[in-house]
Amino acid sequence: MKIFAKEQIYQGDKLTSERQNISSTDLMERAGTQIFNWIHMRMQGAQVPIHLFCGIGNNGGDGLVLARHLVTHGYNVLTYIVNCSDKRSKDFLINYDRIKNVTKDWPILLSCKEEFPEIHRDDIIVDAVFGIGLNRPADDWVKSLFIHFRNTKAFTLAIDIPSGLYTDKIPDDENGVVWANYTLSFQSPKLVFFLPETAKYTQQWEVLDIGIDPEFLFTTETQVELIGKHEVLPIYKPREKYAHKGDFGHSLIIGGSFGKMGSALLASRAALQSGAGLVTAYIPMCGYAILQSAFPEGMVITDSDEHIITNIKFDIEPTVIGFGVGVGTATKTINAFETFLKANKSQLVIDADGLNILSKKKALLKLLPESTILTPHPKELERLIGKWQDDFDKLKKTQAFSKKHRVIVVIKGANSITVFGDKLYINTTGNPGMATAGTGDVLTGIITGSLSQGYNPLAATLFSVYLHGKSADIAIQDLGYQSLTASHVIDYLGEAYIDLFKQPEQPQVEEEAAEDQS
Repeated sequence: MKIFAKEQIYQGDKLTSERQNISSTDLMERAGTQIFNWIHMRMQGAQVPIHLFCGIGNNGGDGLVLARHLVTHGYNVLTYIVNCSDKRSKDFLINYDRIKNVTKDWPILLSCKEEFPEIHRDDIIVDAVFGIGLNRPADDWVKSLFIHFRNTKAFTLAIDIPSGLYTDKIPDDENGVVWANYTLSFQSPKLVFFLPETAKYTQQWEVLDIGIDPEFLFTTETQVELIGKHEVLPIYKPREKYAHKGDFGHSLIIGGSFGKMGSALLASRAALQSGAGLVTAYIPMCGYAILQSAFPEGMVITDSDEHIITNIKFDIEPTVIGFGVGVGTATKTINAFETFLKANKSQLVIDADGLNILSKKKALLKLLPESTILTPHPKELERLIGKWQDDFDKLKKTQAFSKKHRVIVVIKGANSITVFGDKLYINTTGNPGMATAGTGDVLTGIITGSLSQGYNPLAATLFSVYLHGKSADIAIQDLGYQSLTASHVIDYLGEAYIDLFKQPEQPQVEEEAAEDQS
């Protein structure tokens, strides 16, 4: 799914009006009606008090369309105009007149001086104060209003974006933003829904189709894409009947050190479980018995050193090499890695201490093959690109790093973001149970195994990050968050593959309706 920038959204609205021969007011009617349909389907006329707060711009106009439909369908709605300026939009004024024609209870004008309306915990708040066009912080009274929303603990529904939240920068004051339980976003979600510093402003979100011009949606290139099942399914490579292990490549995992052999074991197992035809682990001598016992399907090559990797030499021809899990940053290991890079011609995936070595000796970045895949957690990323001011600055610096060194970077986190040049790909799978030792090693193995099977580097990365999270999502249904381990993520990879082809279950309501018709 594409995530459109603010300027692209405005362009899409304009083109839709021109190509469909409708006015901006008609498009606003569509948007407000879709919000009403969403609410009406869930509330079915229930008389829970709805407090609808509208600004005086286009987001407020959407709210007034919603208010009019709620009124005409008999809902218990109280509409307020946050009247803190005299700069009202044309479409807001049109819809303000329209709602006055359907009810004697006109919207309540809040002059931004008086006390706030009384709202109870069991009521509903609908936020239509500010939209994506916001370019300055809310004033003190509006901030206090938003704090009042939070203090009531009432369910809060935001229209398009929580008021006070920008699309392209971090808010100056978290009290100047509505903290929504749910956001109904028009046509596509917003990037800020997925960043650590701003995701807290909406617990859940959903996209409403408001009929933006299909050609615009299909042909417009966006800098950001959301990656879910729909996006990764076309990436999947089915297997031919007469395929053999040689068709799916040979993954080499170089990792481990004394006391950290589990990292190499997890990555090696994950590479095979994700579909690599052959997997070899290159490890210090101390790990030989561990790998041969715990991973009978794999092969093992040992370094001449008992405890660390000091001299990377092998007589196999790997399709792809995963380096860094648990190797440590001893001087001999760093030297061995540098010598290896100078001679290497295989595709690389680098994680953990491999990244730390690159941070310590950044001249080595010049030796990386094009489209090498780096998988840092936040601290490892900071060592590579330097400190950042906020999440937007982090993305900007990672994009610059990716372009300069021609690498793919996976910023691991709650919504892992793959950065390739200027493009950002946001993953939709995964859960808090993955905040446990070893899950990063598993991701390294899955990406390595995917590359072995012939996926191109970007496709392998997106597919692997999705499968990694999906496996964990399936696993927690049996295990819960606290009991999930990295080994479980490997064990459930098969079910993640199977899930790619499962059809979504039909809602119970539809099933009952079908039975009634029969």
